[in-house]
Amino acid sequence: MNFVMKQALGGATKDMGKMLGGEEEKDPDAQKKEEERQEALRQQEEERKAKYAKMEAERENLRQGIRDKYGIKKKEEKEAEAAAAMEQASEGSLTRPKKAVPTGCGDEEEEEESIVDTVMKFLPAPLMDMFNKK
Repeated sequence: MNFVMKQALGGATKDMGKMLGGEEEKDPDAQKKEEERQEALRQQEEERKAKYAKMEAERENLRQGIRDKYGIKKKEEKEAEAAAAMEQASEGSLTRPKKAVPTGCGDEEEEEESIVDTVMKFLPAPLMDMFNKK
């Protein structure tokens, strides 16, 4: 019977024995091989990280060269300068600093008068006379 099984399976009796509930052959060096494999994986991971760290350093050098050439600052530098400016501006103040008002958006009397004059131009003559008397 074994001969027929061997012939039918073509030499896969080791696997067949395991499937049928037979005992597995234990490799005495299995643990050592697994440790070597894990060490090789760790070493490959370290090499990969070193490779990408080197590539990122080269990219950063290129970026810094471009920044220097065109006078561009890093985001961190811009944020640090803005924070320092806010600190200086608010040192003597107990409240937060006011935001700058763009030109033409403030409470200017000239601007209000020009708006009133514009409205007066579109009023009918009798209403215009009433406003001019006051």
